[in-house]
Amino acid sequence: MMIRPAELAAIKAGTIDLAFRRWAKPRVVVGTRMRTAVGVVEVTSLEQVSVSALRAEDARRAGAPSLAALKQGLAARSEDPAWRIGLAYAGPDPREALRATVPDADELAAINARLDRLDAASSHGAWTRATLDLIDRNPTVRAPDLAAQVGRETQDFKKDVRKLKELGLTESLAIGYLLSPRGEAVVDAGLPAPRVRAPREQGTPLPRNIGAPATRALREAGVTTLEQVASYSAEQLAAMHGVGPIAIVRLGEALAEQGSGLADDG
Repeated sequence: MMIRPAELAAIKAGTIDLAFRRWAKPRVVVGTRMRTAVGVVEVTSLEQVSVSALRAEDARRAGAPSLAALKQGLAARSEDPAWRIGLAYAGPDPREALRATVPDADELAAINARLDRLDAASSHGAWTRATLDLIDRNPTVRAPDLAAQVGRETQDFKKDVRKLKELGLTESLAIGYLLSPRGEAVVDAGLPAPRVRAPREQGTPLPRNIGAPATRALREAGVTTLEQVASYSAEQLAAMHGVGPIAIVRLGEALAEQGSGLADDG
């Protein structure tokens, strides 16, 4: 179930608790927990509804500007039933805490056993340690470039990286990946001595939904965290080649979640 960034922020803030979709059959059930850019969102209710029976309160709770706008959004695919989905913020993504947790000896053994099972189940041979090492040596490098280095198709490579992410070993960035502290500990445990790495950036990473061109433009300007973005105005961001209106809106939304905002123009 796709939810727009602004709606996710409003769900987290508690100002939106409904969504409406046209589906031939439900794609979620009550209790479904979705990991999103703002944390975990849970489906609290699900019912088929008649569009003609919707009211202004439904539009307000769904974040629509008006009842007419809500109905217009449901005009497409009118042959499919309309569904009212109750939504609630259910807390941060548990993988965030897991990534920051450095494993002890017993946990390391359990993680390595899990990596061994992933390797054994693979149709293309052992890949887990090589992929961790590749990401460790090439942080923030695009997935297609990483995949090319090991002669793999990008989508298959990304599927494998997601398996490592589920274990809390990697972090997905707007461009490329980074080993988490947990992942670094797993790699270091297999080396004669801990690897020397560049200091980890302090602050909130740039939102992934701003797009690669905007991310590259910000990095070229030395801006690598959301906190640094707050010192720029919308006009200054727009002057950066690659930072478009949608990216600026999403940066503003991400800052608003932190109780901050872009600098004033002028």
